[in-house]
Amino acid sequence: MPRALSQPARSCVRALAGLALVGAPDAAAHGFVGQRFFPATITTEDPFVADELSLPTVTVLPDPESEVRRETDVSIDISKRITPDLGIGIAETWTHFEGRGAGSSSDSGFGNLEVGAKYVFFSNAPHELLLSAGLDAEVGGTGKERIGADPFSTLAPSLLFGKGMGDLPEAAGWLRPFALTGTLGVAFPTEAKTSTGPGEVERNPHVFETGLALEYSIPYLQASVVDVGLRWPFNRVIPLVELSLETPLDRGEGGRTTGSVNPGILWVGTYFQVGAEAVVPINDRTGDALGAVVQLHFYLDDLFPQSIGKPLFGSR
Repeated sequence: MPRALSQPARSCVRALAGLALVGAPDAAAHGFVGQRFFPATITTEDPFVADELSLPTVTVLPDPESEVRRETDVSIDISKRITPDLGIGIAETWTHFEGRGAGSSSDSGFGNLEVGAKYVFFSNAPHELLLSAGLDAEVGGTGKERIGADPFSTLAPSLLFGKGMGDLPEAAGWLRPFALTGTLGVAFPTEAKTSTGPGEVERNPHVFETGLALEYSIPYLQASVVDVGLRWPFNRVIPLVELSLETPLDRGEGGRTTGSVNPGILWVGTYFQVGAEAVVPINDRTGDALGAVVQLHFYLDDLFPQSIGKPLFGSR
């Protein structure tokens, strides 16, 4: 699942309104650990918990080598905190395949429903470090098989992290706005193989999933390193590069990694953010054409801090 889960957020509002990512004592504000603000990344899972909504995330993937001219995915993802450190999320994607040529047919439908949970078990403000444990599930049979939805379910436990470089020595200067977030997990299919036709069987391997995002925060640079004089809207930009990989481990598919490198930018506002990335396949197995993804993401805990944007139980 894409994003998930976070906290009250008055300090986040004050920080962003003041064009500085400071003033949050711990992970109690949306995406904050100490002075570090971790934005909600588009392609990979972020490590914090929050009340938030991604609506929509639109991905376009052309494929000049197949009968499908273009795949377009439109996703919605909503996350809710149960406690300040525990959250759940739910996501759904509508997919449209556009056929190539006059004799080709198109197809559309919803994929399998995705649900997940995440728990922040470690936060260190001085070192801008956050560790979380997650469990995602794709519910088999809830989507349309003709657009690729599996008839079986998949469970994927994961470890997530976020690390800002603000604890580097002052001499490091321009390196301190860098941050790295990531997730490492294994997807376990509930069926080892599925029938795809008379006498035909498809084996379903365990898959090692890797997601990394390298970010450079212009707001952090101006607030905590040096004010280079950028003004709105450029002072709220976070350039980043995401890496998303899937590596089958067994059942005849071991080592056949697929994935993409996604360079892009995020623009971070007080109550929402927008982002855009290119989708660059890493090898021929993934594809050979560039795609693109855009997202509009809302901070529900900042928009509605006294109602739907606060944890169901407990508070900071």
